[in-house]
Amino acid sequence: MREKVEEVLNKIRPALQRDGGDVELVDVGADGVVKVRLKGACGG
Repeated sequence: MREKVEEVLNKIRPALQRDGGDVELVDVGADGVVKVRLKGACGG
């Protein structure tokens, strides 16, 4: 599951970086809940 989430994040990451932001995968829980940290311009 974690690998699939990372694949998707890698697809959207370039768009976020063009706007001065980024996304970091924090956790993928056993219950399927995905936690991410938005950075830069996305952080607010």
